[in-house]
Amino acid sequence: MEILACPKCGTDNIVKSGVIKDRQRYLCKSCNYYFTVNKLGKKIDVYYVTKALQLYLEGLSFREIERIIGVSHVTVSNWVKEYKIKKPTHTDYHPTYKIFNHLELVEFLKNKEQLSGAGMIITELGDKFMMIKWERFKG
Repeated sequence: MEILACPKCGTDNIVKSGVIKDRQRYLCKSCNYYFTVNKLGKKIDVYYVTKALQLYLEGLSFREIERIIGVSHVTVSNWVKEYKIKKPTHTDYHPTYKIFNHLELVEFLKNKEQLSGAGMIITELGDKFMMIKWERFKG
């Protein structure tokens, strides 16, 4: 017999509560949540959630994050809403980003001229590295 747990609170204090569309319905006695089965949906690694939220805070758009990480821009938008992330206003800075492999990153960092005049952060992104650079708007 399969032991179920509440998908909302995680306790195993559940009882059967009828059948809907030929599927057993359950009630969690701890939080009064009704559910049919333990849904094993597509779960995205927390690493990618964290990276997406970091990129959002750095000023990248949802679609830019989608192209970089490979997660739907709607999913990224939902994470921002779920975690109540507020983007700070960057009126005088413009973030740009580049994706490098290891050797490209080493070559880029050798040139001191590219390192001055802006703030930057380098973060690992799978087998590549992403550099986010903030430059002042000119004008």
